[in-house]
Formats: sequence, structure tokens, C-alpha cells
Amino acid sequence: MGRQEQDDESTVMNVTAEEEEEEEDEETWNHRKQTRITELSSKLINGDLQTQIDAARDIRKLVRKSSVKIRSKFAAAGVIQHLVLMLLSPNLDARHASLLALLNLAVRNERNKVNIVTAGAIPPLVELLNFQNSSLRELAAAAILTLSAAAPNKPKIAASGAAPLLVQILISGSVQGKVDAVTALHNLSIGAEDSNLILDARAVPPLIDLLKECKKYSKFAEKATALLEILSYSEEGRIAITNLDGGILTLVETVEDGSLISMEHAVGALLSLCRSCRDRYQKLILKEGAIPGLLRLKVEGTFEAQERARTLLDLLRDTPQEKIVASSVLEKIVYDKVVLVNGTDKAAETARRLLQDMVKRSMELSMNRIQLRAASSTPSKIPSS
Repeated sequence: MGRQEQDDESTVMNVTAEEEEEEEDEETWNHRKQTRITELSSKLINGDLQTQIDAARDIRKLVRKSSVKIRSKFAAAGVIQHLVLMLLSPNLDARHASLLALLNLAVRNERNKVNIVTAGAIPPLVELLNFQNSSLRELAAAAILTLSAAAPNKPKIAASGAAPLLVQILISGSVQGKVDAVTALHNLSIGAEDSNLILDARAVPPLIDLLKECKKYSKFAEKATALLEILSYSEEGRIAITNLDGGILTLVETVEDGSLISMEHAVGALLSLCRSCRDRYQKLILKEGAIPGLLRLKVEGTFEAQERARTLLDLLRDTPQEKIVASSVLEKIVYDKVVLVNGTDKAAETARRLLQDMVKRSMELSMNRIQLRAASSTPSKIPSS
């Protein structure tokens, strides 16, 4: 055998040895994990109260950075039912430890989310939402947020009475508690038969305040504006938005600076106001300078947002019965100017082209304004997601 062949054979043997060693290490690691899962599950199921608390804490630590597979193995070992029973304990340490363990078992595991609710977790979680202990109360809100992401859980959570208590956290909780409450309420509103039953007008002031503080194009702003649109469907919600200092202005600013989804919800809320009583809301919306943002939305929004913007522009016109080419005062002004300069031939087409150019420039100015505002403002405590 030549030197090259010997070298090649030696390399193959070394690679094979390394692969076998890696496989052995992985097998040893998996065996160690399985042993630990079995040990902790046994302590949780068979131990005294302090042993159960320690086991719940260790389960939480183990699953925090583990794979979905590890979460599923713990569920298969029967820990979920016992952790739910611990939520009913008079011992606050037991409740706290089990709550954190359940929360981490539910993350990124749809089956565990459903199994936790099936095991009866919602009533004790709702009870915790009523606690004076703010830490437990907001952990319960975080758990409901996580569990409400699974579609089969939503009807049970919505029927449990959790929503009004989440609104209370939205009003008086910490920043993180408010963020979790918004996300949980948004989860519950998606696909609900009557979203108005989930929210009440008390939610308007904190939602507007959070929307003022967050980045208008963030995922969080999308959830907040979706809830505000739902609230705008009720008379109490419309009154709350109108009476709040900066309520309508914040929606107008979101139409200008928001993401496509935020803009769609914000213009939907404004349209709901104007449709309910045009005489009452027309001037209030116009006063906040809504026209440029609506014109921009007609060009670059989602299909639904474009339709809403067109309808709202028609409602904001001073003379809706007048049959003019433009659908707003500004459009009519541009059209009239084009007629004076070029005559009526192709005036409508030229006016639309000019308006598109104006909207484009408005978008550029708006973006510059957003960048300047971002550069000069302090970082928001509200997460972008």
C-alpha cells in the first residue's frame, strides 16, 4: 500500500472514531437527560410539599433552554397534572414554582399548551389574576398570554372571566404586565364570536398611552391598534377615544407612521367613528390633520386599508353629494388647478399622477420625521415585538 493510500485510510479511521465518539457522547447526554427527567418527575409526583417545590423549580430550569422534545418528555412523564394541582396550594411558594414551570413547559409546545388547559389550569390562573401579590398576578397574565396562543384554548379562557382582569392589569400593571395583557387580549380577540365581550371602554386610555409610547410600526402597535379598532365598534369605546386627550391624534399618527397592519386598524377605528356619527366626528378627525395620511394610504396601504381610506375621505368631504373626480378637498384643488392650466382633456389622469407624486414626497418627509424623532427620543420601554 502506497503512502497516500495509508494516509487516506488513517484519515478515514480517525473520522470514523470521532463520529463514534460523538454518537457515544450524544447517547450519554440523552441518557443523562432522561434520567434527570425521570428523577424530577418522581420527586414532583411522590414527594412532600418542599420536595415538590424544589422539583418544580428544577423542571423550570431544565426546560428553559431545552428543546421542544424535552418539554414533551416531561409532559409524557405526567408532571402537568401535578403542577396544575400545585396552583391550588395555599402555599405561595408552591404556586409560584408551579406557575413558572408550567409557563416554561408551554413555550413553543402547542400540545403542552392544550394539555395544561385540559388539566384545569385556567380557574386557578384566573384566581391568581385577582391576587394582591403583583408578581403572581402578572405571572398568571403571562401564562394566560402563552396558553391563549393555542386556538383550542381560546373559548375556555374567554369564558373564564379572565378578560376583565387582564384589562385591570392593562390599567394598573407594570410595563411588562401591560404588554402581556395587550398580547393576551389580542390573542383572545382573534376568532372570537363577539370581540366586544372581551374588551370594555376602560381599556381605551391605557391602550392609547401605550400606542403613544411605542414605535408605531412595531408588532406591539399592531396588537394595540387592533384592540382599539374593536373598541371603536361600541358607543362607549368611541366616547372614550374621543374624550381622551390625544386619542384621535394618536390614531391619525399611526395612519401616517405605522406598519401596513397598524395603518389598516387605525384607519378602521377612525372610519368606525365617522360612520357612527359623521356630524360629530368629521371635524374632530379633520382637525388632527388626517387627510395627508389617508391620501398616502390610498396609494400604498393594503387593499382593505385603501378601501377604508377611500370611504373615510368621502365621509370627511364637506359636500359628499357633489360629483367630482377627486374624493377629497385636496384632490379637488389639484384637479381644478390642472383644468386651469391644461384644460379638461385628461385632467383626471394628470391630477391622479400629481397626487401620487405629492403622496410620495409626503412619505419621504414622513420618513425623515420618523428618523429624526427616533434619533432624538429616549429608548422606549415597550418591546417592539
